Amino acid sequence: MTGIDIAASPARSAWHPRVSDALSRVVAGVVILVLWEATVRLFAPPFVAKPTGVVLAIPRVIVDPAFLQAAGITVAAVGWGLLISILAGTLIGLLLGRSSLADRLLRQYVNFFNAMPMVVVLPLVSLWFGYTSGARLATIVFAAIFSIILNTADGARTVPREHLEVASSFRSRKLRTVLEVILPAATPYVLAGLRLAAGRALIGAVVAEFFLAIGGLGYYILYNSRTFHHDDAFVGVLLLAAFGLAFELIVNASTRRFLPWYRPRQATE
Repeated sequence: MTGIDIAASPARSAWHPRVSDALSRVVAGVVILVLWEATVRLFAPPFVAKPTGVVLAIPRVIVDPAFLQAAGITVAAVGWGLLISILAGTLIGLLLGRSSLADRLLRQYVNFFNAMPMVVVLPLVSLWFGYTSGARLATIVFAAIFSIILNTADGARTVPREHLEVASSFRSRKLRTVLEVILPAATPYVLAGLRLAAGRALIGAVVAEFFLAIGGLGYYILYNSRTFHHDDAFVGVLLLAAFGLAFELIVNASTRRFLPWYRPRQATE
């Protein structure tokens, strides 16, 4: 009996912290929603969004053709922007990480543009591309690409020298060394940059749609906010949050599936 209790105790000790952690998060979320609901009902005008109103608006909004069209436009734009950012950012990051000359020439400019607020760039983008979807795409790429560049460059610098020496001893060509040694070693850094880039890409798309007044989820939120349909607008906000969360879950699942060596503890859970 004692042996059974000893064997079962690790399972209980591993299970209870997870349950308590999940329960504490649920309780915190419920408290926030209750405070939000009470504050709006007591002090805010009737048109201000509150949890019950948002919940009631979800079934109506998610079947609205205007909402579906706006969501599709924004998701497509973010997808194309991320694809461009991943391809170009990874190439530039590898160049900065493995070439001291490129790093000296470009590093400061990359840091400069990475620190520049998007709202400063939008007027220039609108002049170059007009009030079109091209301006939105350019804003998304500008928002996302520098996170990938910087993280990829850091990953390329941290490749163990022993790996490069082995590749050199087998007379591996530079392109093959980059593709089969440097890039796999830098993949965790690329994924970290991709997580940051995805969130910034969503922000860039919404800010561009606010500023340029072009079709998309950002303009849908702006229009409904200005016409006092705050519950409908908040459904759009929740969808944006769901997009970010879904992307995070996809990246984590892909990491566990294809890179079990990167986070061994996470992969065995």
